Amino acid sequence: MEKLWLKSYPQGVAHDVNPEQYRSLTQMLEESFQKNASNPFSVCMESWMSYGQLDKLSSAFGAWLQSKGLEPDARVAIMLPNIPQFPVTMAGVLRAGYTCVNVNPLYTARELEHQLKDSGATVIVVLENFAATLAEVIDNTSIKHVVMASMGDLLGFWYGQWITFAVRHLAKLVPAYKLARKEGRTVTSFKQVIADGTAMPFKSAASTLDSVAFLQYTGGTTGLSKGAVLTHRNIVAAILQAEAWFTPALERVGDVKKINSIAALPLYHIFALSLSLLSIRWGSHLTLIPNPRDFGGFIATLKKRPFHLLPAVNTLFNALLQHPQFKTVDFSSLCVSQAGGMAASAGTAKHWLETTGCPMVEGWGMSETCAIGTNNPVLSKEFSGTIGLPLPGIDLAIKDDEGNSLAQGQAGEICIKGPNVMTGYYRQPEENKHAFTADGFMRTGDVGIMDERGYTRIVDRKKDMILVSGFNVFPSELENVISLCDGVVECAVIGVPDEKQGEAIKVFVIKDNPHLSEDDISRYCQQHLTGYKRPKYIEFREDLPKSNVGKVLRRELRVGK
Repeated sequence: MEKLWLKSYPQGVAHDVNPEQYRSLTQMLEESFQKNASNPFSVCMESWMSYGQLDKLSSAFGAWLQSKGLEPDARVAIMLPNIPQFPVTMAGVLRAGYTCVNVNPLYTARELEHQLKDSGATVIVVLENFAATLAEVIDNTSIKHVVMASMGDLLGFWYGQWITFAVRHLAKLVPAYKLARKEGRTVTSFKQVIADGTAMPFKSAASTLDSVAFLQYTGGTTGLSKGAVLTHRNIVAAILQAEAWFTPALERVGDVKKINSIAALPLYHIFALSLSLLSIRWGSHLTLIPNPRDFGGFIATLKKRPFHLLPAVNTLFNALLQHPQFKTVDFSSLCVSQAGGMAASAGTAKHWLETTGCPMVEGWGMSETCAIGTNNPVLSKEFSGTIGLPLPGIDLAIKDDEGNSLAQGQAGEICIKGPNVMTGYYRQPEENKHAFTADGFMRTGDVGIMDERGYTRIVDRKKDMILVSGFNVFPSELENVISLCDGVVECAVIGVPDEKQGEAIKVFVIKDNPHLSEDDISRYCQQHLTGYKRPKYIEFREDLPKSNVGKVLRRELRVGK
């Protein structure tokens, strides 16, 4: 099939990328650390870290991991927000030759247990704020080593101590927990790990492009969370693809090392993770935002120095626009406002351009594709309402259920192939059979139409996935959980349009206890589901629409039947 999109590429953007220029992602990281040793890598709460410091701290962390005699393909879980310990841990794990398993710090005990058990992680690095959740489930997992981080660990001696004290005792954000050391399990502070590792020998692992770098957990094509296997090749390719695409907008900065990228989206999410690695490739610096929901603090940070790249989901762009202080920010340096993770709205895009002078550029991707898939040209001044063009080296096809490519202009499943696409789901052979077509394209579950210019528009979702503020939510997972609530006989979950979140969750419940209330179900969901998975709407019914074989017809619920 002809690659229609190439004729619409911006001038100067390469049609392909070559990940083979590196032996591994590790080589890319270490080359940047050495070249940019004296340059700033990150700033968090006005505490700076240089590339040289990142080099030393991550090698110390890697040395400590190597001293534990882990198996060659050991998985290390990272349960941290956007604080300096995250990149130190991530780089240390990769440099030591192991695999990163990114974990949402806001997971409930049930969700955390599933991910730790499924990944087989034997080490976890966790912020003490979330240790109580880990304590509930650790005995049911393979975790042998816990590294306990505190908020102020890498924020300087005096300031760091103050921040940790404030978080623990003033804000009271560290719930009580018991994580006792026991036979075969260690619990070590992050600071102690760095101190011990600094005195230990470290040997950078001989990883290859085919080595596994990340297990990035996602719903995949069903509700059970599973790990997308992302190799060093996948990640390197995605970094090079993003670099090629963003370059036209960033040329006015001159030296890419001067680029200030805002990391407000969580680094455990593939969108922010990929762009943070791109910053390392450039030798530029990241502004880490630990709590983007503190919009006043977020905006105050934006006002401190020029910033050039701001990735966000539509809801975050919109929330910033609604804040009265946002218009006081200097946007003259902003080159790219990258929207992803959920559908961007024309209204938000229009308001954003009017306010900042920088267009909101919508893209599309998945955890399975290292966040990279398609994007609108970064110099475009108009909101297209499409997900844009496939990035360099990516092939996109619109296919029918049998895997046959459809003619241009016909609606079908968006399928993707490229060096950034995962090798498969971790230990899920049956799932992998359905995830790929016979000619090697990955099925995405989104239904789209490609026009004559190569731009693709999503028109439907083949699977029942709900997209809440950029996070995938699968009805079957929620139905399994809510069905265990006392008094619930049966339930069904759908997504409904929501101005702020893109979609909100609605659950229909059949009950056998007349006293069961919406509040009862809400409280149960608060205990068992992380925030973005909790229903916003609860409706009790006498029955649910079903097929002749008894399958709940969610489509009928969506249209109000």
